[in-house]
Amino acid sequence: MTFLLRLSLALTVWLLSCCEKPPAPVLDQQLYIWQRQWTPAHELALRGSHDDFSSLRVLALQAFPGAGWSRARIDPALLKADGRALIAVIRLDGQLKSLDQDDVIAQIQQVLSDWQAQGLAPVGVEIDHDAGNARLPAYGKFLAQLRKTLPDTLRLSITALPAWLDSPALPGLLETVDSSVLQVHAVRDPRQGLFDAKLARRWAERWDRVTERPFYLALPAYGMALLATESGVPVVESEVPIDRGGERQELLADPQQVAGLAASLRSDPLEHLAGLIWFRLPLAGDRRAWSLTTLGAVARGDSLTSRLAVHLQERDGLYDIRLVNQGNLDSPWPQRLTLPVGVCDGVDALAGYTLQQTPGLLTFTRIQEGRLAAGAQRAIGWARCTKIEQGAFNVDP
Repeated sequence: MTFLLRLSLALTVWLLSCCEKPPAPVLDQQLYIWQRQWTPAHELALRGSHDDFSSLRVLALQAFPGAGWSRARIDPALLKADGRALIAVIRLDGQLKSLDQDDVIAQIQQVLSDWQAQGLAPVGVEIDHDAGNARLPAYGKFLAQLRKTLPDTLRLSITALPAWLDSPALPGLLETVDSSVLQVHAVRDPRQGLFDAKLARRWAERWDRVTERPFYLALPAYGMALLATESGVPVVESEVPIDRGGERQELLADPQQVAGLAASLRSDPLEHLAGLIWFRLPLAGDRRAWSLTTLGAVARGDSLTSRLAVHLQERDGLYDIRLVNQGNLDSPWPQRLTLPVGVCDGVDALAGYTLQQTPGLLTFTRIQEGRLAAGAQRAIGWARCTKIEQGAFNVDP
């Protein structure tokens, strides 16, 4: 091989290596646990989330206007057995007229002491306080004082609002903490929706230019309901049911929209973005949260799909008709489902559907909204027929 040929090949290899795009950084994935009262369902949820999420941000303490302090009733044994990094979250309601620094710090220190006595070793404290922009200077002074009282081994973080981007106090505020968590869901009028992927990306880009320290995005994996009131300002119902009648407008963060934002952050990363924190850990039976299957798939960046099928269980001519979601994406109940049948002498639909019988065909029509979690199944009716063809159903979304 001539010298010029070797030189040409070497130059080609160098040019190709220079033009290659470096691999996107891995975004850390964390979870909020926001239930005030822990139940046995937490054990299964923790086990199912263990492989996909590195750390747990656990609601520990809340302060409400007028009502004072409220502790979350965690299960320390479960958290200790889980073994993941723990951040204790202190929620200071944004409607509090002011922060009594000494009282707040004393309450936080007591929580940390109690956790340590229970065998837990949190690595950080997060303050969740939706302060208005006018109060950010005072909030920054509180955080600076809190930082002085915490051990150097504990990281201090805060949740933050996009509205703070318009405050000249923001850069100084961010210098008082080790990291921030920018909340990009349900930050405006909920009636406008829980999440806007394009707007969230713009907020994240602006935040990245302001901060010199690591930050995270808090992303939604839940829904809520709006209850109408005479004043026109809706009451929000989320993980805790409200004992009140009336029409509910259901809102749900779309997994595919949120997954689109996560994908864009992987392919076109921001300098200071350290990871994503998902709100919230879903428990079995939580109808206003994504299933753990869907949440894990979105966090990993998997392709999302719902695959609805009909499963029949037959005994002595009596068929139990069940709808099954074989995909990894939670799905709305289908609008209509048709099923070819033989001669039937008894049929009925179960809650959520009505049934019409015509010669050789059963038609189930949805009469209320609902979702079928990924991997779950739901009985929609029964029929006593000479035959039902297992694979001949038709689902109309």
